[in-house]
Amino acid sequence: MNMRQWINDVRDAKVKKAMPVLSFPSIQLMNIGVKELIADSDTQAKGMKMIADRVDSAASVSMMDLSLEAEAFGSEIRVADDEVPTVIGSIVNSPEDAEALKVPTIEGRPQTYIDAIEKACKLITDRPVFAGVIGPFSLAGRLMGVSEAMIYCYTEPEMAKTTLEKATEFLIKYINAYKAIGAHGVVMAEPLAGILSPPLIAEFSTPYVKQIVEATQTDEFLVIYHNCGNSTIQLIDSILESGAAAYHFGNAIDMEEMMAHIPADTVAMGNIDPASQFKDGTPESIREATLDLMNRCCEKYPNFVISSGCDIPPMSKWENIDAFFAAVKEYYGE
Repeated sequence: MNMRQWINDVRDAKVKKAMPVLSFPSIQLMNIGVKELIADSDTQAKGMKMIADRVDSAASVSMMDLSLEAEAFGSEIRVADDEVPTVIGSIVNSPEDAEALKVPTIEGRPQTYIDAIEKACKLITDRPVFAGVIGPFSLAGRLMGVSEAMIYCYTEPEMAKTTLEKATEFLIKYINAYKAIGAHGVVMAEPLAGILSPPLIAEFSTPYVKQIVEATQTDEFLVIYHNCGNSTIQLIDSILESGAAAYHFGNAIDMEEMMAHIPADTVAMGNIDPASQFKDGTPESIREATLDLMNRCCEKYPNFVISSGCDIPPMSKWENIDAFFAAVKEYYGE
C-alpha cells in the first residue's frame, strides 16, 4: 500500500473516518485480562480484528504499551489485569550505568508484539494496521526514571544522551522489524518530551525522533508522532521538525488552538479524553464532546482527523466507544 497516498487521501477526504488508539478494550470483547492479552500474539491479533469488525476506523492501531521496550532493556514492570503495564524504578542511575547499558536484541515480548501485528495484517485487510511504539526520550526516561529524566538533561547531559543513543538504536531496529513483517506504520508515543522546555526538546527529543523517522519512514511505511503532554503547543515548532508523516495530540491541550500551528498539508489527530470520556463518561457526554470538537476543527482545518487523546484504557465502556463512532457519523450526516 502506498501509505503516502493513503495519508494524503485521509487529509483530502470530505468525510473522514475517526482514527482512535483503540486496542486494549478488546479484553472486554474476549472476556480476558490485560495479562493474557500482552502475553500472546494470537490473542492480540484476534482482539484487533474484533475491534476492526466492530468500528469503522481509518486504521487499526495497536496498543501503546510503554513498558515493552524498557522491559527489553531490563526494567522491571508491573502488570495488572485491568490496567496498562507500567515500569517500576530505574536501571540507569549514573554515567557508568549508561555506558554499560546493552542495546537488546528483539526477542521476548517485543517479538510477541511483532508476531501479533504480522497476524493482524493478515486478518485486517480493509484498512492499514499500525503498531504502537515508544519514543526515544520517553524510553530513556523510563530507563533513567521518569521524574529524574528532565533533571539529568541539566545535571548529566552526556549520560542522558548516551541513554538516548542506545534507546534510538533499539527503536530503529524494532520499528524496522515491524516494517519487515508488513505493518503499514507505527504510532510513536513520546509523551515524556512534553515536560521539556523548547530548548530541551530540541536537544533531547527531536533529533532522536528525526533520526528514527529518517531510518524507518518510507512511502509504504509511516511514522505518526504522538505526544499527550500539556505543553505541546509551545513545543510544536520543534516537534514538526521530526518529519513524521502525521501528528497525534492528547486532551491536555486545546486541539483547535493546536491546529492553527499545523501546516495545511499535514494531518493532525486528537483529542477526546480517554479517561473522563471513553472510560468514565456516558454515551451522551462523549457524543457532545465529539461533536463539539468536530464542529470547532473539521471545517476550519481540513487536515484535522478526530481521534482519542491517547490510548483508550482497557476498561473503557464499549457503549461510549460506540457512541464516539456514532457521533462521527452524525457529524457527517451519515
